[in-house]
Amino acid sequence: MKKSDIPAIFSGLLLIGFFIYEPTRNLYVKGYSSFPVTVSFIKFAILATFGEMLVLRIKNGVYFRKEFGVFPKMIIWGLLGIFIYVAFGIFSTGVSTLFSVQHRPVLNAFLISLFMNIIFAPVMMVIHHLTDMHIQNQSGRFIIKTFSPLYLLKNADWDKMWSFIIKKTIPFFWIPAHTVTFLLPSQFRTVFAAMLSVVLGLLLALSKGDKK
Repeated sequence: MKKSDIPAIFSGLLLIGFFIYEPTRNLYVKGYSSFPVTVSFIKFAILATFGEMLVLRIKNGVYFRKEFGVFPKMIIWGLLGIFIYVAFGIFSTGVSTLFSVQHRPVLNAFLISLFMNIIFAPVMMVIHHLTDMHIQNQSGRFIIKTFSPLYLLKNADWDKMWSFIIKKTIPFFWIPAHTVTFLLPSQFRTVFAAMLSVVLGLLLALSKGDKK
């Protein structure tokens, strides 16, 4: 362990304590009830970016690099967090209404997770991959003028995107994981998903590296 690991460990323990301690947990519930979009943005901006920083630490021994672009990644993850919040509402309401299986909570949660991950998740993963490529190409910055989706689409590693991220992580991790997510009370679903996004950052980063 290095000295640079101490702030990360402390932050993780602080986050766990925040949700264990009832007064702060209730504070989160009230904040989420009043400002769900803002809270979703903040959660994903912090947790998902931290997940990618953790990968950088594991693979390269450091939490920061110039081309990593902490602030742009936080903005991108925050915006994705908002879309995830919206997707949760759309799929949980739509699937539950269409199949009318609310009286079977496990089946209901599984169906919500299944359709969300088949329809929404691949699009979100591709968007994240392209924005991540752009940040890296721009040495840690997100320059809107030079953002070319066509160029990024042509240069994306579609083999890894399909064979690992979509073909393996969605059926074997995300569908089961989000089944658990939709069994939770609605106010805790996005925070659990934000914690899962730490794992998403890990999986996405590892998919770009070698087998080591």
